[in-house]
Amino acid sequence: MGLEIPDAELWSAYAAAPTDEHKERIVKRYLPLIKYVVGRMAVSAPPGLDYEDLLSFGVFGLLDAVDRFDLSKGFSFQTFAVPRIRGAVLDELRKYDWISRTGREKLQKFNRAIEKILQSKGGLHDEWVMQEMGVDEKVYKETLELASRSYIVSLDEVIALDDGDVKLEGVLSDDSEGIVAALENQDEMNRIKAALSQLPEREMQVISFYYYEGLTLKEIGQILGVTESRVSQIHGKAIAALRALIKEPA
Repeated sequence: MGLEIPDAELWSAYAAAPTDEHKERIVKRYLPLIKYVVGRMAVSAPPGLDYEDLLSFGVFGLLDAVDRFDLSKGFSFQTFAVPRIRGAVLDELRKYDWISRTGREKLQKFNRAIEKILQSKGGLHDEWVMQEMGVDEKVYKETLELASRSYIVSLDEVIALDDGDVKLEGVLSDDSEGIVAALENQDEMNRIKAALSQLPEREMQVISFYYYEGLTLKEIGQILGVTESRVSQIHGKAIAALRALIKEPA
């Protein structure tokens, strides 16, 4: 087996002659990046799909990243590709109605309870939320895990943009709308940062470890000394609180 061609040479060859052959070599080089991204997303395959389907969704994002990447911008392809791979997986998951009607009703009740308690008491305790929802601990924990798996679809891309290694121009797709989009993203990130500061320490730790450190829920559980399931519950509660705190006034 011959030595692998360095990344720079691969990209230079593709830039000089953007053939299907050169593109295929680049895609093969970065296929492991898809597993890395999917492995760190708090989503599970809905009924009828499996882990391999999630990986195939990520391929769409990888192909898009290859088409749009500009080596002259000065940032790495991995940094550029991660949000696109993540976004492609989320886009495909949105097409599947994988939350049951009962589950959706639980989430709606959960959202209303979170918003009401934050407005009236300025903080969150599990007992308060359970009482407001009128559910026992078992149902409450099930709702938290459902929230963890579902809310990621709407907030993951937004939070993922706030990465010191990712330049906004590398994430935005069209230069013509770049300034407006950058300002909107920056405003969203500022509101998220302000909301994060209002979370309890444990919730803030989970959000930080997951979104900013790139750890999996299992790895976070090992650090915090709790089960992966418990981390998922904390994540669900934290995301629900963030959604309520950054919600635009009516």
